[in-house]
Amino acid sequence: MYAVIETGSKQYLVKEGDVLKVEKLPFGENEEIELPALNIVKDGTVKFGGKVKAKVLSTAKDKKVLIFKHLPKKHSKKLRGHRQFYTKISILSIGE
Repeated sequence: MYAVIETGSKQYLVKEGDVLKVEKLPFGENEEIELPALNIVKDGTVKFGGKVKAKVLSTAKDKKVLIFKHLPKKHSKKLRGHRQFYTKISILSIGE
């Protein structure tokens, strides 16, 4: 059985036991949350809607992404970095 969930304006295909890195969620560590499921597929039948239970494992910053801008012949360059927050979750169960 697997489901399609939506969080942080992105969709993820998950099954029980999966560990995901999603955009930052406003929950603490070891907290159980319910996410809305768009589709649930069980034994070849598709059900629309439902709930997916997950557990928040941690919240941290991702690796740094470097942004480099260079203007040729102007002796101008900029180097910036960005670290996005993420939440690591574990899928506990897929409900009906």
